[in-house]
Amino acid sequence: MSEMFEKSIRTLELPAVLELLSHKAVSDAAKARSLQLRPVTDVTEVRQLLDETDAAKERLGLHGSPSFSGVKDVATALNRADHGGMLNTRELLDVAGLLTASRRVSEYDSERKGEPTVLDHLFSSLHTNRYLEDKIHGAILDEETIADTASSELADIRRKMRLTAAKGRQILQRMIASPSYGKVLQEALITQRDGRFVVPVKAEYKGSIPGLVHDISSSGATLFVEPMGVVQANNELRELQAREEKEIDRILRQLSAECAAQMSNILWDYDILVQLDMVFARAQLSYQMSASRPEVRKRGGIVLRRARHPLLDPAKAVPITVELGEQFDTLVITGPNTGGKTVTLKTLGLLALMAQCGLHIPADDGSAVPVFERVLADVGDEQSIEQSLSTFSAHMSNTVQILKEADEHSLILFDELGAGTDPVEGAALAIAIIQNARSKGALTAATTHYAELKTFAMTTAGVENASCEFDVQTLRPTYRLLIGIPGKSNAFAISRRLGLDETVIQAAKAQMDSESIRFEDVLTQLEEKRQRLEKAQQEADRLWRQREEDARKARTFREQMEKAKANARSKGESEARRIVRDAQQRSEEIFAELDALRKEQQRQANFQSVNDAKASVRRNLKAAEDALHLQEKVAEPELSPSRPFQVGDLAELPGVRTAATVVGVNNDGTLLLQAGKMRMTVKASQVRLIEGAAAQEKKKRQYAAATAAPKLHLGARAASELDIRGYETLEAESVVENYIDSAVMAKLGTVTIIHGKGTGALRKAVHEILKRNRAVKSFRLGRYGEGEAGVTVVELK
Repeated sequence: MSEMFEKSIRTLELPAVLELLSHKAVSDAAKARSLQLRPVTDVTEVRQLLDETDAAKERLGLHGSPSFSGVKDVATALNRADHGGMLNTRELLDVAGLLTASRRVSEYDSERKGEPTVLDHLFSSLHTNRYLEDKIHGAILDEETIADTASSELADIRRKMRLTAAKGRQILQRMIASPSYGKVLQEALITQRDGRFVVPVKAEYKGSIPGLVHDISSSGATLFVEPMGVVQANNELRELQAREEKEIDRILRQLSAECAAQMSNILWDYDILVQLDMVFARAQLSYQMSASRPEVRKRGGIVLRRARHPLLDPAKAVPITVELGEQFDTLVITGPNTGGKTVTLKTLGLLALMAQCGLHIPADDGSAVPVFERVLADVGDEQSIEQSLSTFSAHMSNTVQILKEADEHSLILFDELGAGTDPVEGAALAIAIIQNARSKGALTAATTHYAELKTFAMTTAGVENASCEFDVQTLRPTYRLLIGIPGKSNAFAISRRLGLDETVIQAAKAQMDSESIRFEDVLTQLEEKRQRLEKAQQEADRLWRQREEDARKARTFREQMEKAKANARSKGESEARRIVRDAQQRSEEIFAELDALRKEQQRQANFQSVNDAKASVRRNLKAAEDALHLQEKVAEPELSPSRPFQVGDLAELPGVRTAATVVGVNNDGTLLLQAGKMRMTVKASQVRLIEGAAAQEKKKRQYAAATAAPKLHLGARAASELDIRGYETLEAESVVENYIDSAVMAKLGTVTIIHGKGTGALRKAVHEILKRNRAVKSFRLGRYGEGEAGVTVVELK
């Protein structure tokens, strides 16, 4: 890298950007390397660096940054250990910290899921050594403390040291607690001198306590004496301390040797971690600047879309769009001072350098930069009193060096080219310098105030004018860069705006030649036309955007309608398919039920039909009995019996029409009646005595009912259903109980009793019977498809 290139890097303020980069790095080595970063001139390497920045930025957004704390340079320490030297506790802890950092970064990568990236080979090359890491941390608690658990020998030595120290302190404690030594001791305390336990003795009583004097107070009034009784304990303690130090040295040497054995892996990990630290620092800087990756070209021009100078306040910086090297190779920027010309030059050069350092640039997508071998800049006032250089001389010295190094792979930036000398000569010299740079194939951007350079740009192919816009109304630059339009000095307009007398302005114009006046008038007309065209363009853009928005809304509405139609059609088809599927499924279920019923009918010998026939007969009989009962009720005799009731008589309760047998006559005149298994006690006045033919008929009917139930039971012994529709409550009781007994004997687990819905009286009676029956485990009403409330499903024990 030439001296002029290095100087241009400083001029374009790349070191200030690298300073920002170093603040994002964690390790000292990464910070130092960030400050030393220089542009790369190989296209493949630049793309590799930008790929790394892209991958780190993606990981940063999804998983955060890995931890690089503990990454320290341990090369010197490991080299010493490799030559047999012993590392101190601080150096060993630094090695353990590096191992910890390597393990955490490796774990960070293992938790990531996604496509392979260019950083994978860096993460996968890390060597983790949890054994050595834990061994160092387990042995060394801090720089000053070795753990007792570092070795069994050290633990034993320290245990003995504690016992010996306690023994010596006990001897001295008894001494200072003794009243006989109260006037001898300066204070009743135990202290240490040179690692040995002593007591403070008054100088005048120094012979009262035999022992060794280790120290004297500054006043000479106190002697620190080691009594002879504790000399042996102190000697043992010193011996143990020496053994402790020797054991600690052995432990440190052992750990140092193990670190030396892993030196190559540890140093490799250190270098990889520093690289990753720098890569993630670049990613973090990209987030801070809201930067993006530019396209990197082997050849072609530089294109910056809405580029911002990275060192300016993002809230105040005005983005610029600039191109160079596509349709023209030279850009001449004119305009008033403080209008943004120099910032444009610096932005152009600095962003090219940042991209070649692997940094994202603060510009929008669509930006592109070629890889330059040199970016040469002459920007700023470099006059020097010590070197006797004027502004012109300083600029010319830089220009001479730039033209010597310029070639087709160079980007050249001139600020105020030809300034600082006679305007006519300066303009001519500036044109000649630009032509020389163009002849060497370099891309050139220059700022100037000379009208001659504006004319040169307008009349020369491959050279383009540009200007920094200035608002005459507010007397402030807008910092917008306008490509293709030469700038004006606006001196007359600014002076008039500030209140300079018109006669003075006209006199100044009279001093100018007619060509210059016409040229300025043409520029004024061009500027006015540009502003009109820009407004028209803005209105056209607005109408175009509105049209696009309307078209988008129309497309969206049409798509929504199409989707709605498709959804409706799909929904209709789905519904039709569902109906057909349900119908098919239902038909299959019905056919299956029919098959099951057919089999059941064959097995039960048409049991259901028989039950229906019986139920129909019973309903007819009941209707006939009800009709007969209505006829008899008209001429129903008084309830007073023709004779007293006797055991064995038949009695009938009015309204029930069921005969009951008198099984007992109580002393109070009440009767004990039995109808089937049910017994009841009633007054004689509440029943009617059945005599003669009526008694015989009732007995026959009772006999028939008593024998009918067993027949029904015997005929349906193996059946799982019982149909009692049409039965009286009292008749149903005996039938149900007999059926339950038979079902238990037949070992049926679940049976169904069909009682019909009706008024619910029969169902209630059946449930009462089931509640009392001990053979019943549970019962419930039928579900849908079983008969619902018309049947009761019984589960037997």
